[in-house]
This record gives sequence, structure tokens and C-alpha cells, in this order.
Amino acid sequence: MTNQIKVALYCRLSEEDRNKQSESDDSNSIQNQKSMLLQYALEQGWEVYNIYSDDDYTGADRRRPAFNQLLEDAEKRKFNIILCKTQSRFTRELELVERYIHGLFPVWGIRFVSIVDNADTANKGNKKSRQINGLVNEWYLEDMSDNIKSVLTDRRKNGFHIGAFALYGYKKDPDIKGHLIIDEEAAQIVREVFTLFSQGYGKTAIARMLNDRGVPNPTEYKRLHGLRYKQPTRKNSTLWKYFAISDMLCNEMYIGNMVQGKYGSVSYKTKQNKPRPKDEWYRVEGTHEAIIDRELWDKVQSLIEQKAKPFSVGTIGLFAKKTRCMYCGYTMRSNKQTDGRRYLQCSNRHVSKDACIGSFISVPKLEQAVITELNRMSMAYLDKDELEQNVTFNNNLKEKQEALKSTISTYEKKIAEYTKGIRELYLDKVKGILSEQDYLDLSKDFVTQKERLEKLVADTQKQLDTLERKMENGDNRRQLIEQYTNLEHLDREIVEKLIDYILVGKKDPVTKEVPIEIHWNF
Repeated sequence: MTNQIKVALYCRLSEEDRNKQSESDDSNSIQNQKSMLLQYALEQGWEVYNIYSDDDYTGADRRRPAFNQLLEDAEKRKFNIILCKTQSRFTRELELVERYIHGLFPVWGIRFVSIVDNADTANKGNKKSRQINGLVNEWYLEDMSDNIKSVLTDRRKNGFHIGAFALYGYKKDPDIKGHLIIDEEAAQIVREVFTLFSQGYGKTAIARMLNDRGVPNPTEYKRLHGLRYKQPTRKNSTLWKYFAISDMLCNEMYIGNMVQGKYGSVSYKTKQNKPRPKDEWYRVEGTHEAIIDRELWDKVQSLIEQKAKPFSVGTIGLFAKKTRCMYCGYTMRSNKQTDGRRYLQCSNRHVSKDACIGSFISVPKLEQAVITELNRMSMAYLDKDELEQNVTFNNNLKEKQEALKSTISTYEKKIAEYTKGIRELYLDKVKGILSEQDYLDLSKDFVTQKERLEKLVADTQKQLDTLERKMENGDNRRQLIEQYTNLEHLDREIVEKLIDYILVGKKDPVTKEVPIEIHWNF
């Protein structure tokens, strides 16, 4: 007696086709796909292993959670067949067609079938048609991306708001698409921030005042008002921070000017964005009602310009954006003591009473610590035989590489566990075991933890990519260290070249030492 053939059903709804009643509901299109696939599997006598469903994802998005779970389960041979409505529902990328449908699936013993376009890897005769479908889908993605960009660029140039969410202080006009109207509740806070700054209050002080009153920050405000706003989950994520105040005070949107296009996509195949030069931004004046009058705006900009003058004319702070708090990870800010000396301090400590225990160090002391450590390393390193240096270098990097890969693997396993838990809860909801509200309550923590881990995976992958580039470039430490031995002082160029970042702690009350952890660029 042969084993029962198990089939995995994969459904996907693209963002532009969505038709949802609420965030937790499947779209009609997804439901139709499920019905079609279930009926087909029943007619073939196949046992349904699981239904994998991605709602609001494009065919070029490789971060689809159900899609990646499907691939993981396929590699583990949990089923024999993958069934889709069309090949494009699985992917629109020719690269993935070749990698999985024509490459790995046959190795794993997985048959791929799509109903509408008759793709079937059991039929070797239609391989070329599958490849042509993949190529056509690839062209479709590129053309669609160009068309969308053209339309959005035209609307931006004409001053229409493009974006899922309005800037804090505004909301989308329900009657005119692309027009913003004032959200009076949030606008009051915006006016207060500008007024306080014009009266001499600092950005950190303003953030602290808002936090002491329990005023939700812009991202939390969106969430509280029912907007489907996604943000990385982190400690104190509902608090106002220095940078939120800083960004608000220099945003021309608050005087009625539409400013967009600050970031642009890297490629139509990814959702990653990169900053665009300021002269490439789209700026149209007088597109909506101003929250801040021109007189107050000009006064605030004048104060910002005065406060933003560098520590010494024409220079930038020695450790600017290089030092981070050892306890909360936030970038430390430079301040000036009454005796004229510069020191670095974690601004998060003053944002809220329990946000961070604080880190603090004077710039001269940190400079001396860096020079001392650099000289110590040069003495120890340059005495070593070159072959021994290279072996040590490679071994150290390989150990770090394995550690980072292991960390990513651990995170991904936990993500898979949360994904499985969410899916099981959803199935219980569909079966009527859980009510809609119970499902939302129970799955909320799973979703939060899953998003947190996905952020950690992305951050760790960046570290791994940087490390692997170092391994490819080889050991260049000798040249660097020889160039900067016996230093007495640092300058900004040296700091940029040698230092990735520095973690600084709080002075030990007994030893009087400040914990310092230097992460070098070599």
C-alpha cells in the first residue's frame, strides 16, 4: 500500500489587489484561491498537509513569512507537492523559478503544480513554458515598478501626499485624495513643541516634559488611533526622544509645504530604501494648511542654526555618532561644561526616569583611552610574526562568523516557532475554537515577538555581511596600525577610519573607572 500523497497549498494576495474588512480578515481573493486549491486537491485524491497564505505581499517580496515557511517545510520533505493557482502566485522572479521550481524542488522530491497556467514539474515537456512564464512575470514586475514610480513621481511633483500615513499633526483628507488636513489633537502638541523651543527649552527637556505628562509619541499615537503602523519593538518605544523633537522642528510640512522623496528604493525587487540627496527631494509650497505660523518657524530655525554651530568653527565633534550608551544603545550627545570641557552623555537618561541608568565620559578622557588601547595593540601586534598574524586574523573572523550564523539560526528557529503558533491560533479561529477577540489577544504577543526577532535577524545579518567583506579583503591591520602608532592626539579622520563605534558605561563608584568597549574597523 503506497503512502498518501501530501500537498501544500500556497496562496498569495498582492498589495494592490487587497480587499480586506479588517486587519485580521483574509481577503476574498485569498478565500477564493483556497477554495480552488482545496477542490483541486480533493479531485486528485491528495491529502492537504497545510495551507500557506501570504496576504498583502507582492510576488517579488522574498520576506513573505508563509512563503519562507513553505520553503523550510519543503526542504524537510514534509509534503510531496506544492499547489498554487498560478506560477506567479508562488513567485514573479525568474531567479526563484530556476532556484526552487527547477533546482531544489526536484532534489527535495517536491513536485510543483499550478492550476491555471498548467505548470507541472512532473511534465518535463512544459519546462520551457514555465521559464517563459517566469520571464514574462519578471518583465511584468519591472514594467509595473516603472509605471508606479512614474505615477507617484508625477503626483509628488504636483504636491499630492504619497504615503500610507500622514505626518504627526495631520491626517488624510477623506474627501480629497492626496490632501492633508490638520489633526487638532496632535497639532496642539506640535505647536507646544515649537513654542517651548522658541522659549529656550532644549530638545531633551521638551521630550522629558511630554513623557512626564504621558503624551504618546508619534508612532504610539498612530497605534492608539487604530492605524496599522508597524515599527521595531524596543524598550521605551512609546517615549518621546531627542531625535523625534529634532526632526519635528525642522520639518517644512508644518508650515504648509509638501516635502517628499527623502528616500528612494534600491530596486523593484526589494523594499529597502536609501536616503536621496536633498536637491532631489520633491518640494511644493502651500499644499495644505500650516500648523506653525511663519514668524514662529523663522525664530525656531534661527535658534537651531545658532545651537547647531560645531564645537569649533568648521569642525565636527571628534566622536560624533561614534559613541553609544552601553545600557540602552542610544547615540551619546556632546555637551559643554562650565569650564569649557566637552563631555559625552546618554540623552535617553533624561528622557524618562527609568529609560536608562545613563553613561557619561569626558571627550579628552575617551580620546586618551582610545590612544592607549591603539598603542597597546600596536606593540603586541607588530611584534608577532606575519604568518601568525594572518592565522590569528582568519581564526578570529571565522569564529565570529560562525557565532553570528549560529545567532541568526537561533533567531530564525524562534521566528518559525512564533509563526507556527500564530498559524495554529488562526486555524483554531477558523474552526470556531477561538473567538475573533480571543485570537487577536493571543496572537498579539506572538506577532510582537516575531517582529522583534526579525529586526534582530536583519541587524545580525548586516554584521555578518560586514565581517565577510573583511574576510574577503584580507588582513590589513598591519598597514593601519603602522600608520597610527605613537599618536598623541586624534582627529576626526583617524576616528572615522579606525573606529566603527564605542560603547561607554557609567563610572564605577568604587574604582572610578568608566567601562569602555571599542569596536574597531579592522
